[in-house]
Amino acid sequence: MKRYSVDFAVLAIVVDFLCTILGLGLTSLFGQAWLRLVWPRGWFYEQGRFITPLYWPLIGLLWLVVFIFGSVYDPRRIYRAVDEFQRVAVAVLFADLMLAGLLYLTQRELSRWLFALFLLINWILLLGWRIIARLVRRSVAARITRPRRVLVVGAGKVGQQVAEALKKDEWGGLEFVGFVDDDDGKRESALPVLGTLDDAERLVRECEIDEVVIALPSRAWQRMNQLVSALHAYPVHIHVIPDYFAITLWRASVEDFAGIPMIDVRAPALNEYQRLVKRIFDLCIGSVALLLSLPIMALIALAIKLDSPGPILYKPERVGENGRLFRMYKFRSMIVGADDMAAEMIRPREDGTISYKRRDDPRVTRVGKFIRRTSLDELPQLFNVLKGEMSLVGPRPEMPWMVERYEAWQRKRFAAPQGMTGWWQINGRSDKEMYLHTDEDLYYLQNYSLSLDLLILLRTLLVVLKGRGAY
Repeated sequence: MKRYSVDFAVLAIVVDFLCTILGLGLTSLFGQAWLRLVWPRGWFYEQGRFITPLYWPLIGLLWLVVFIFGSVYDPRRIYRAVDEFQRVAVAVLFADLMLAGLLYLTQRELSRWLFALFLLINWILLLGWRIIARLVRRSVAARITRPRRVLVVGAGKVGQQVAEALKKDEWGGLEFVGFVDDDDGKRESALPVLGTLDDAERLVRECEIDEVVIALPSRAWQRMNQLVSALHAYPVHIHVIPDYFAITLWRASVEDFAGIPMIDVRAPALNEYQRLVKRIFDLCIGSVALLLSLPIMALIALAIKLDSPGPILYKPERVGENGRLFRMYKFRSMIVGADDMAAEMIRPREDGTISYKRRDDPRVTRVGKFIRRTSLDELPQLFNVLKGEMSLVGPRPEMPWMVERYEAWQRKRFAAPQGMTGWWQINGRSDKEMYLHTDEDLYYLQNYSLSLDLLILLRTLLVVLKGRGAY
């Protein structure tokens, strides 16, 4: 029910493909009968064949390609219903013209009236399910899902305009919580000012804020920079009204938020299309990998149960994309209570960095040594991938206590989905100094492509077979 999530875009692609196939099927089965009902005497009606079913999947793929290039699945461009319907109508028209040209070269005997009827049915189906989805989102999902809570920093004229725009758009899933402002006069007014800028971090925690909009004047640039740095420790999106362009440390992008142009200084490292392609890649490859590995996982589970007492799975808390916490699944490779002994394993180095992995770790079980060396303990993370909490390739999910020691620049590694494997895993794994992991992750984010993901997966297999750096 997350209307503007990547998973919803994947769902929309599947539904659009099925609607196109359904439209072709309905036209093929009932098209001539419906046309005779409209023109019983055969006026303006001609006999002819319809599109061969062999071509239907190709037509469905053609529709998807045109829709993707037409930004039909870009949530930033289809926020309003009128924008989405216009893009769908234009994309369908363009796809129709392309299909008509292809059919002219391949099936000259095609009935033009049946073709026109298919276009009408297809257009109704594609717009119809979107209308239903929006009605369901507005009437049902709004009552069973929590809206995204918004805190506005700055209660001046611009901040009040933002608040008014958010209140008008509450049905779309945004809830205005209040302001924070250092001006004593603003706090004593009738405005819902919840505190000063120093209270922003506390309010983000206590009020479960999802979005922070900074509407401060340009003269407050230093205070704004401090606030942005502090809020990067929390899983919130940060937006800045375009009066401030001096933030260069964070990846920034201009976008439309509730009808107001803003700068998102917590913009993800991947754009919407890259995320969509990556998600489809994860679902396809992850599903196949999970099915193939189920027998191996069953044998590992039995071996763990026979080797040592305790649960089969280990579910530690990890920091994922945008700083959100989640439970990562692994096969248990240590004795029960190993986490209580973690402090004994941490060893500071001379350069100030720390190490928490040892080759001679006494907590590792006999089966644990084998599944760690072969990386089989990571297989349950395929479930995290299918759930959308992780990706097959990306920065490695980090332990919360380690993230607390991060410097501000290191937090950029959380600007993309965290992965089962990544660039640093194929370039040293546990043999590499911890502070170099972030450099490798940032290199991956700056050079992301689907071909790079494929390269990393292939090289991961080679690294696992060698067993280098795994302990």
